[in-house]
Amino acid sequence: MSPGGLRHASASISGPHSYKKMKFEAGVHRVQRVPKTEKQGRMHTSTMTVAVLPQPTEISFTINPKDLRIETKRASGAGGQHVNTTDSAVRIVHLPTGLVAECQQERSQLKNREKAMKALTAKLYNMKCMQNDQTRHVNLLFLFQVGTKGRSEKIRTYNYAQDRVTDHRISMTVHDVRGFLLGEDLLNEMNSSLQEFSDQEMLMELLEEGSQEES
Repeated sequence: MSPGGLRHASASISGPHSYKKMKFEAGVHRVQRVPKTEKQGRMHTSTMTVAVLPQPTEISFTINPKDLRIETKRASGAGGQHVNTTDSAVRIVHLPTGLVAECQQERSQLKNREKAMKALTAKLYNMKCMQNDQTRHVNLLFLFQVGTKGRSEKIRTYNYAQDRVTDHRISMTVHDVRGFLLGEDLLNEMNSSLQEFSDQEMLMELLEEGSQEES
């Protein structure tokens, strides 16, 4: 945790169709709420950018250890006496691409290194997919998922005062923020609508490309 709140967080999710269900969470999420410390009742707005990367079970390429720069440092944030006493945090840089992954979740430097390496591998895999013509649909999905980090390109707004969640990609609004964040029926309902919209968008893109090739 930084003085201004949570700066960065990562999670590993596994299970049947986990990526299919989570991919639409990628993008800029906006929260509108009145903090308990706000004495004048003013609405505060904050944003968080979410990235969702598929983690393949088998990687079809090998990462050359010579292409990696591995740095260690002392962990920062909450964590009791352990924090800032050992160089347990690990940061790995892939020199050819400039991609970076870091981890300081564990007390063990070895475990942090393993998790950082796993995250870096996922990033490299995702980059390879984006560059592969045979997986062009990933590019279309990425364009649907995210734009820039600007608030103007938010994908979803959580308004606590109105108890409202609005997904701006499909102009869908549901009520009960707490229930939505708990991952209950409301989230599944919105996810199904997003999947249907995404399928339609990719189909239209494929039809448009087909007509251009014929002409």
